Amino acid sequence: MTTTYLERILNPWHEFDRMGRYFDRAERCGTCEYPAVNVWVNGENAEISSEIPGVDRDAIDISVSGKIVTLKGTRPEVETKEGESRHRHEINHGNFNKSIQLPFNVAVNKVSASYKNGVLHVTLPQLETEKPRKIEIKSE
Repeated sequence: MTTTYLERILNPWHEFDRMGRYFDRAERCGTCEYPAVNVWVNGENAEISSEIPGVDRDAIDISVSGKIVTLKGTRPEVETKEGESRHRHEINHGNFNKSIQLPFNVAVNKVSASYKNGVLHVTLPQLETEKPRKIEIKSE
């Protein structure tokens, strides 16, 4: 919704409406700490996808312990040049640390990750000992 300067002046509740929309979005998201992630699980793997634009690949650390995957890193702050002032500042910067609990233990030595165009993709295979096994029934 685009509003003009005059509409914002004549409607003193405009900023409250804008803030309400912001908090509604945050509430729908639940615990939307940065970075946001998508997690898919099938019988073999968990797949994690996360958009982390502006972060150098070498500044991202992925660790796995049992069922917990942790993404850590740092997004640098964009420096304000001399004579400039910020008009709007919405992009997060600084350190991030996000842990995701999976429904199974991970085969740590088989984890793979890629990072392209600001999107991190991690494949986490399920530990073999936790995969369901078919039990053969012998007849007498």
